[in-house]
Amino acid sequence: MFRTYLLFALILVSVTSAQNQWALLESHTAANLRGIHSPNGLVAWASGEGIILRTEDGGAHWARCSIPLGGEKLDFRGIWAWDASTAIVMSSGLGDLSRLYKTTDACSHWTEERTNEDKEGFWDAFGFQTQDFGLLGGEKIGVLIGDPVHDRFHTEVMLFGHGWFFDDASCVAHSNESAFAASNSAVFVFGSRRYMIATGGRGGPRVLLSPLLAYLDSSKPCLGVPVPLAGGSDSSGAFSLVFRDLKHGVVVGGDYKKPDEAARTAAWTADGGHHWTAASKPPHGYRSSVAWDPDAKIWIAVGTNGTDISHDDGKTWQIFDDGNWNALSLPYVVGPKGRIARIRRVATKP
Repeated sequence: MFRTYLLFALILVSVTSAQNQWALLESHTAANLRGIHSPNGLVAWASGEGIILRTEDGGAHWARCSIPLGGEKLDFRGIWAWDASTAIVMSSGLGDLSRLYKTTDACSHWTEERTNEDKEGFWDAFGFQTQDFGLLGGEKIGVLIGDPVHDRFHTEVMLFGHGWFFDDASCVAHSNESAFAASNSAVFVFGSRRYMIATGGRGGPRVLLSPLLAYLDSSKPCLGVPVPLAGGSDSSGAFSLVFRDLKHGVVVGGDYKKPDEAARTAAWTADGGHHWTAASKPPHGYRSSVAWDPDAKIWIAVGTNGTDISHDDGKTWQIFDDGNWNALSLPYVVGPKGRIARIRRVATKP
C-alpha cells in the first residue's frame, strides 16, 4: 500500500512540475491564437481569429488592439514586431482574405500594406531576418510566402525596407505540395543570403532553399531537399523551420490530425539544410512550431499535445509539458482558447 501511495505521489509531483514549465498568463480572450512575436522579453504581440493583443510589461497585462478596418472577421495567423509601437500582422485566407497591415503607433491605427490579388492564393507565413549571421541585410529583409499558384510558391520579398515585390525566383512546387499556416514559421530568412520554406501535403515534405542572393538573381532555381518527416497526406509534413547559425537547424512537423503520433516529427541538419536526419528520439507528438533558446542553449518545440526540448541540436527530445500550443516566440507561447504563457523554468541538462 505504501508503494502505491509513493508511486501516486511521484506521478502527481511529476505532472505538477510539467505543468509549471510554462507560466500561464491572462489574455482575456477565448480566441484561437496562432501569431506571436516578441522583439524582447518585455514587449510581445499576439494575434488570432479577429484579435490582436500586445503587452509592454512582460505579459502581466495584455491590451486588446484596434482591428484594421474591415478585418474583424480575418484570421490573423502571423505577426512581427520591432518594438512596442511598430508591427506587421498577416491574415490568412483564400484570395483577398490574405492581407498585411502595419502599425507604427502601438496599434491605434493600421495601414494596409498588401492584399492577395490571386483569388486562388492563400498566404502561409512571413518573417524578417533578426540574426545577421555576419551577412548583409539584417532585419531589413523580409519574405512572405503563400501556397503555390501556377506551380510556384507565392513569394514576395521586402528588400532594405523598400516595399514588397514578387520574387521571380520563387520555388517550383510538387503536385499537391503546400506550406502550413499553423504558426507563422514555415519560412526562415537568412538575410540577403537566402530564405528557406518548410513544405508538406501529399507532395511533401521538403525544405526548399532559395538561390544565394535570390533577391538579385532570378536565373537560378530553388533547391528542394526531402526531409524525413511524416508525409503522404494533406495534413502531414514539415510545419516549422529555424536555424541557430548558418549550419545548424531543426525542422518539426508530423500530422496534425494525429497529434499523439510521435514518429517522424523532427529532423536536424548540420550543413545548412542540404541534408536532414530524423531525430533518433523524436518529440512525443505532432509539432507546429520550434525555436532556439540561445540563453538556455536548447531547442523548444510545441504542438497540440505538449512541448519537448532538445539539448543536442534536435537529435533527441525530452517531454517538457502536455499543454495545447500552436506557436512560439520565446519567451512566449500561444494556443487555442486564448492560451498564452511565458517560460518560467527550463529543465537542466541531465
